[in-house]
Amino acid sequence: MDLDTTTWRKSSRSTSTGGECVEMASAPGVIAVRDSKDPDGPKLLVDRHEFAALVASLKH
Repeated sequence: MDLDTTTWRKSSRSTSTGGECVEMASAPGVIAVRDSKDPDGPKLLVDRHEFAALVASLKH
């Protein structure tokens, strides 16, 4: 999966101070997550349904 051409997004709640953010991107069937300080570093790929369950759990 080529994530180099993917559009990465930071949370609107992220600030430019500190730079401790994660970025997410949508790819076919998965959500990709990376460290904003290391965009060329490793990426975590999470199944869309599992990601939705994680977010729901965090909101709860």
